[in-house]
Amino acid sequence: MKVTRAQYTFGACLLLLIVTAALYSPVRYYPFLNYDDQQYVTLNSHVQAGLTWNTFTWAWTATEAYNWHPLSWLSHALDWQLYGPNAAGHHLTSLLLHCLNIVLLFVSLWWATRLPGRSLLVAALFALHPLNVESVVWIAERKNVLSTLFFLLAICAYGWYTAKPNLKRYLIVTVLFALGLAAKPMVITLPFVLLLLDFWPLMRIQGWGPSPLPKASKNRKGQSRGLSGGRSPEPQAPLVALALEKLPLLALCVVSAVLTVIAQRTGGAVRSLAKISLWTRIENAIYSYAMYVWKAFWPVRLALYYPPGRPALWKLGLAALFLLAVSGLAWKQRFTRRYVMFGWLWYLGTLVPVIGVVQVGDQAMADRYAYVPLIGIFIMVVWSLADWADNRQVSVPLRTATALIILAVLSLLTWRQVGYWRSSSDVWAHTLTVTGPNPIAENNLGDALHALGRPDDALAHFQNAAAMQSTDPARHIDLAEDLAECGRLPDAIAEYEEAIRLTTEPASQARSYGSVAILYGELGEYSKARESYREVLRIDPQLGDEMIRNLSRAFAADPSGGGYLSLGMLLEVSGRFPEARAAYQKALDLDPTLTEARRSLEAVEQTNK
Repeated sequence: MKVTRAQYTFGACLLLLIVTAALYSPVRYYPFLNYDDQQYVTLNSHVQAGLTWNTFTWAWTATEAYNWHPLSWLSHALDWQLYGPNAAGHHLTSLLLHCLNIVLLFVSLWWATRLPGRSLLVAALFALHPLNVESVVWIAERKNVLSTLFFLLAICAYGWYTAKPNLKRYLIVTVLFALGLAAKPMVITLPFVLLLLDFWPLMRIQGWGPSPLPKASKNRKGQSRGLSGGRSPEPQAPLVALALEKLPLLALCVVSAVLTVIAQRTGGAVRSLAKISLWTRIENAIYSYAMYVWKAFWPVRLALYYPPGRPALWKLGLAALFLLAVSGLAWKQRFTRRYVMFGWLWYLGTLVPVIGVVQVGDQAMADRYAYVPLIGIFIMVVWSLADWADNRQVSVPLRTATALIILAVLSLLTWRQVGYWRSSSDVWAHTLTVTGPNPIAENNLGDALHALGRPDDALAHFQNAAAMQSTDPARHIDLAEDLAECGRLPDAIAEYEEAIRLTTEPASQARSYGSVAILYGELGEYSKARESYREVLRIDPQLGDEMIRNLSRAFAADPSGGGYLSLGMLLEVSGRFPEARAAYQKALDLDPTLTEARRSLEAVEQTNK
């Protein structure tokens, strides 16, 4: 039986999905990470409630994680309802979304260009590229693969709309776009992308072509490729009319932008110009634009967090020259090889929300930001090389072999990159290897090792982080906790006191005083312990009550004389003398040698006679 071209392409697409699933299959054994996964899943009580009405209303009003993305919250809540704390299910959902995105990208390109081979290769690059590992493997980045799903669905719906424009079809595009924005606001560039599609391959802009291509652009059978896409242009309209057509979508962009800014400012994630100057942001944007392309062609030394830093002047100059050169080439070929302009503007435009001019967080760049933008680069490269091969009549077997070699190399690199994410300690150790000095990586690696019961191994990383970010009280608190675990109590107290000096947040000060009080108690410096407890009550009386509840539960589960002595002191300075008396008595029952417990018990009884 003869295999049709459609059947062959379908089989190749199915094979691509199988290979992708195999490359990412180790994630079913990977745990949650200690970076954002807590906020999104493991420590989020709303998400862990599952798909309840309360979770639904919270998701649509929440500004946690510095963003407004209710659909992503609901996605995590559904996963928790289905899989609970089993991270494998959460990972597999993200992988499934990535596979759906591969199919949508392939189908939409094939429909728009009528070139299944090129479309399949673009989808394969998207599926297997190591730069996309972060978006797929990191559970907290569910929002990236989920928003892209609706982004691509909206593009497919737009193609359907352009074939027969009417209100019903336009509303479907609008709803899909709204869902994408509700998953992650990065897809805010969709109206711009749809205008690019009007330029190529839909050819809807009146008076802009199609222009005949050079003779060399004919294929081996002598048939003109025309638009490098084989399909007839859609009914055309003036550029202004097509731009006005996108106004309802732009209205959604405005609403999403306002909600996002509110969420980011509420969480304090937006960096002011006083902290990061406008010129520094522009420098980083220019350099990052070039670096994402570099990583697309040389996808090694990828990291979870790239620390901020100004590039060397010569690197910045090369980056600017590269961007200008490619922009000039794209402009020169805007009517002869439209896909070059299309792909380049797709890349530049879809990166705008995360390029750093409006700086959210401190990272210089992030691999996950390239998930959608690199589609433009893949289209540019695949279409350009395919036309070059047509011009030189390169045989199909040679083209196929070359493509398979490239995809095999990318697959090996992706398999290796997936392996770096097997645990928090692995991904942060790799990040340090790639980036060098990196306080975020140092601190998170220390946290991962501490959680594994290896505080001595974690100590050097906490110390490095505190040294690099010496004015950040959180770094000193993390270091203090690890020092206490290592038995270095005086050093831990010194770090807590430094955090108290640096912080302006009363809650943080009170908690640090509470930790200091416990450590002074363990050292036998009871007067200092009582004084620290008094500071807790002075700064935040409610925290004092919370500490009493927490310590009571902890010592009931793991009783110790010293623990009940510490609890008794806190109860005593809180004025809860009967409870303090009971705690001191319990301490003596557990450890009759505790003279301080006996003395404190006598003092409390004398006070309450």
